[in-house]
Amino acid sequence: MTLYKKKPLSLGFTLIELMITVAIIGILVGIAYPNFQSSIMKSRRVDAQAALMGFANAMERFSTVNNVYPSAGVSGIYAATSPVGGTIVYYQLLISTSTNVSYELQAVPTGAQSSDQCGTLTIDQAGVRGFSGLGMTVADCW
Repeated sequence: MTLYKKKPLSLGFTLIELMITVAIIGILVGIAYPNFQSSIMKSRRVDAQAALMGFANAMERFSTVNNVYPSAGVSGIYAATSPVGGTIVYYQLLISTSTNVSYELQAVPTGAQSSDQCGTLTIDQAGVRGFSGLGMTVADCW
């Protein structure tokens, strides 16, 4: 009868196994991080869109009471930044142009958000939406 000797179990990782694991994690992070950044930028843009819609509603309320739209530069009818009430500002909200019968509102990106491809978002009294970026469509940005 032959007795077989058992090989001792290895209790650790070899350097090659560890390097392969680190390489796989690096590849996954290289793919996931840009997608994460893109999602963050889109969510901030959606917040600015909501702020623009709220600003447009405030303009309409002002017009209902006063029979004119407020002039460009008038503050106090709505927040001047997006996120509304936030401590970090990603968009500045402003009245671009205003007459008695029309207006255009803008959400101008600031800081890290200024690299957004959609650029400045706009909306007017008729609800027409626009943007200043290149290579995008209104459907992409709104």
